[in-house]
Amino acid sequence: MVREPLRIALFTGNFNYTRDGATQTLNRLVDHLRGPVGAEVRVYSPTSPDQTAEEINDLVSIPSVSLPGRPEYRFALGLTSAARQDVTSFAPHLFHLSTPDLLGFQAQRLARAMQLPVVASLHTRFETYFAYYGLGWIEPLVEQTLRGFYQRCDYVLVPHAAMAEEMAVDELTGRVRIWGRGVDGDMFSPARRDLAWRSAMGIADDEAVILFLGRVVIEKGLAVFADAIDRLRAAGMKFRVLVVGDGPARPWLAQRLPDALFTGFLTGPELATAVASTDIFFNPSATEAFGNVTLEAMACGLAVVCADLANSRAMVTQGVTGLLCSPSDPADYAQAIAGLIIDPAGRAALGTSARIASAGHAWPAILGHVVSVYEEALALRRGPDARTFKAAS
Repeated sequence: MVREPLRIALFTGNFNYTRDGATQTLNRLVDHLRGPVGAEVRVYSPTSPDQTAEEINDLVSIPSVSLPGRPEYRFALGLTSAARQDVTSFAPHLFHLSTPDLLGFQAQRLARAMQLPVVASLHTRFETYFAYYGLGWIEPLVEQTLRGFYQRCDYVLVPHAAMAEEMAVDELTGRVRIWGRGVDGDMFSPARRDLAWRSAMGIADDEAVILFLGRVVIEKGLAVFADAIDRLRAAGMKFRVLVVGDGPARPWLAQRLPDALFTGFLTGPELATAVASTDIFFNPSATEAFGNVTLEAMACGLAVVCADLANSRAMVTQGVTGLLCSPSDPADYAQAIAGLIIDPAGRAALGTSARIASAGHAWPAILGHVVSVYEEALALRRGPDARTFKAAS
């Protein structure tokens, strides 16, 4: 039997033009597939008009337009005839769909026409966004559309067990698999803490620093974040607020919290140093499917305070590796954070436990599980003999 490299066609609404948790995860996966697995991966995604040829290497650019009110993200206009021909020429063994948009739906239909298996991965709770923009009435329709999309896939990868239980109903029973998220424990580490960096930011060695990390957008719970900070100020707590990241709501947050420090968008060692040089990570977001930033903060040894939701509970043990609070209650968050501000030893203990727990989220094993699901999908669609590709995962 001839063994050949596994060929994956990956369709996504964003692969590298805007960096967020989903794109970083997909980039990790592609690197793993092309590296240890020895697979061939062809990525189909919108690209930014100002991206260079080097930045879109091995990526087929899909026509797109900027989203109204969110110009940093783009909406794919679907598969062109040239893109369809490119897929046909590439002759993939399997389609991986990461975004339930027009591109994802059309790719799904193309896969069925080519009689190829389809694996989808869920990265974002899109249905939860609309309430933050006064469009909550559309959420049931979006949920119904998403449910239909995922039911037409062979397997669906979700980031934690609670979501797997939520989705494993009706036609999805037995076809939902968990694809957790990992963290680079060498990059994100307490060893990155830098007092000189703090000093350059105007932060004293003994000041407690509350961190916001991620895209600065309303749906990340910015209103709850700001309200909780106000309550801490009113209670006479002494601390600084550091915002690491950027986004369209940055001007709003800067006006709402005029004393906050903003670093803008950071990556790599610079990002890890900024995170490790703070003390308390505060994440009130109720819209995330997983929360990569929480895992990064835990790996840096921070005391984390998060919304008490399934995605956070997949990483944080209450009172052991962090604190979980009522998702939309600024008073609950403020009380939890106040206790950490006045108890440096207590927050250090939480941070130490968080760092230890983060070690259980190593990328190689997590990414290897995706390859196992690919194998399941191939066997399901084409029988056990379909496992003829070369994989070293």
